Amino acid sequence: MSNPLPEVTEALVAQFRQTGYLVLSGVLTAPQCEQLRRAISADLGPLVGPAEFEADVGYPGAPFGRESDGGNTPRRLLHAYARNEELKELALHPVLGPWLRALLNHDLPMLSQCHHNCVMTKHPGYSSATLWHQDIRYWSFDRPELISAWFALGPEDGANGALRVIPGSHVEEIDRGRLDGALFLRPELEANKPLIASAEVVNLNPGDLLLFHCRLFHAAGQNLSQAVKLSPVFTYHAQDNHPIPGTRSERLPGIPLSQMQ
Repeated sequence: MSNPLPEVTEALVAQFRQTGYLVLSGVLTAPQCEQLRRAISADLGPLVGPAEFEADVGYPGAPFGRESDGGNTPRRLLHAYARNEELKELALHPVLGPWLRALLNHDLPMLSQCHHNCVMTKHPGYSSATLWHQDIRYWSFDRPELISAWFALGPEDGANGALRVIPGSHVEEIDRGRLDGALFLRPELEANKPLIASAEVVNLNPGDLLLFHCRLFHAAGQNLSQAVKLSPVFTYHAQDNHPIPGTRSERLPGIPLSQMQ
């Protein structure tokens, strides 16, 4: 049995526009979370690709290479929408339509199969820390207006590497000099210190849904718990916000929300 879907309200839409993120509580039931965990775990052991490995990204705490200790630790299971029916249904979850239409201010949101569309798999012992960044740095669209939907299948907090966000940073104009070569915020700069000091941990309960703007600065620590953290993430954009030709943002076709419900 499904939980009642959180209703779209003007107050919550205004909160998202101000902070750049919003948590909708209890979108998934406990049995739904368990079913998704089982389906994802089946793709982790043995590993079913495509996948991104911790050793590939070289972030702080990651194994030094594929041949080193923990070098075969996956960071993300890619192409989540096409993996199995459980994840496909999650990407089409009925809560998404009304909220994305309101937050994107467009009647036809699209699922991007090129960005996120994955399960973040943060493993104890070999997980890395992700520094302060905006997701739009990876993506190429007419407008920097995309929203990601992050589903918590278990508790997420500071101990297991929950997301940290800088509220309101999605509307900040950040000079290029405040970012390093990989477009992470430079924490040593005085101009960045007040921004980073305002960060908040987004604590999530199993079944919660986090919606966040592609320009929101966010980061995540290592998983210091004893359990793998599994977080399916999908990204959406308005139909009239087109991927730029010749970029990886157009490698796979978008899926209209109308086909997902």
